Amino acid sequence: MGEIVLTAQQAAEIDRYAKERLGIQTLMLMENAGRAVAEVALDLLGEANQAHIAVFCGRGNNAGDGFVAARHLITQGRDADVYLLSRQAQIRNEAEINLDILKKLTDRIFEIKDSADLQAINLKAYAVIIDALFGIGLRGEVGGLFKETISLINKSGVRIVAIDIPSGLDATTGEVHGIAIRADTTVTFMARKKGLLAGQGPEYCGKILVRGLGTPIGNF
Repeated sequence: MGEIVLTAQQAAEIDRYAKERLGIQTLMLMENAGRAVAEVALDLLGEANQAHIAVFCGRGNNAGDGFVAARHLITQGRDADVYLLSRQAQIRNEAEINLDILKKLTDRIFEIKDSADLQAINLKAYAVIIDALFGIGLRGEVGGLFKETISLINKSGVRIVAIDIPSGLDATTGEVHGIAIRADTTVTFMARKKGLLAGQGPEYCGKILVRGLGTPIGNF
């Protein structure tokens, strides 16, 4: 049997099967994903105990993975700053639960409301940037403040870890939706996504690490 490679739709179907048929809730999947990303970031940091990490989050499940990763980094004694390209009030469901937990552990959570907020960030102060802006469900062109943020991150020269798929990259086709994160490492879940291997994917994903979420991937 060859390697299983998933489209975005197949990955979503596996998540749905895990929840509806197996009773594995999204909160559990998010926990497993975020912890895996934190472990990769810690490996990259090595013995640099004073190194700082930046986590850039949107507002969906990918952001929730980012909140979990930040929590695990903080509980391991690392400094993590979380930058939200969303109002906290817009974050819902499991991502909101993990944001609320994170807020009890740190006050280093910042809303990026405009270009001035973004330009005020000294990205070179960080050893690792975690990309939790968009997940595999991205539709349409990346624009506005998200586009500006991705451009700034790409130009920073800091090591970038993308969660599941570099933000802006189509998880099925490998098409770049206007702009995409150029990751050094992509931590993808369950199996590699087709978009990491097709189109422009190989130019953007860096080293691909596959981590399980505790769900079977069946006959996909």
